[in-house]
Amino acid sequence: MSELVLVETADRIRTIRFNRPAKKNALTQDMYAAAAEALEAADTDPSVRVSIITGAEGVFTAGNDIVDFTQRPPDFNEQHDTPPVRRFMMALLNAQKPVVAAVDGLAIGIGVTMLLHCDLVVASSRAIFKTPFVDLALAPEFASSQLMPRIFGHAVAAELLLLGETWDATRARETGLVNRVTEPDKMDETARFMAAILAAKAPTSLKASKALMRQPAESIEARMDRENAIFASQLQSPEFAEAAAAFLERRAPDFDKLG
Repeated sequence: MSELVLVETADRIRTIRFNRPAKKNALTQDMYAAAAEALEAADTDPSVRVSIITGAEGVFTAGNDIVDFTQRPPDFNEQHDTPPVRRFMMALLNAQKPVVAAVDGLAIGIGVTMLLHCDLVVASSRAIFKTPFVDLALAPEFASSQLMPRIFGHAVAAELLLLGETWDATRARETGLVNRVTEPDKMDETARFMAAILAAKAPTSLKASKALMRQPAESIEARMDRENAIFASQLQSPEFAEAAAAFLERRAPDFDKLG
């Protein structure tokens, strides 16, 4: 792993921290590769139940490092190797386990759009959100041109994607971009608290529920059938047996003992 992306795993939680504070955690291709590797490995590591993405020293990320991207522009031609930025996007998009983002200070460009692919987002009261793609004569990325209008409505999404407005944490909370706003010194604690709650839940059930929520739109009947099939399977699972026994015995379930 790159020293510019710190990865730590403890208590079933993997923390991926952008660690380039001198450059406001601006992301280079090497940093994308390291973050992608950490997310990919989390999905296959049984000791990891949840991942947290955050930044170092009061900054989430200032987005792409312009110098790095100018000198080494990503080549999205399918005939060539996958660019690190796309590898990171796909790793986050396809993450099977929950991902929590903890945002302090600047969240610029992909620092905002990646939040659309996280499951829960905690922001500090001093967090700032901005997507200056049009201001830089570029275009939206990470499917934000589809997801933001769907989540916020077209007019609200246009504040970020067309006007390039800056949102504070309160506005981000109002629109649903973030779940919780805390004081800066409580942000990490809050993110880890939420991650710990997720980590204690039945892992197969959790992954299945996330997959259902991320599933493309389909008819109501088709979704009911998909849910019912998983529901029926889980009824026969060791996870449900442990959850039911814990309920009857009035104790917290222990899914760790299931392996």
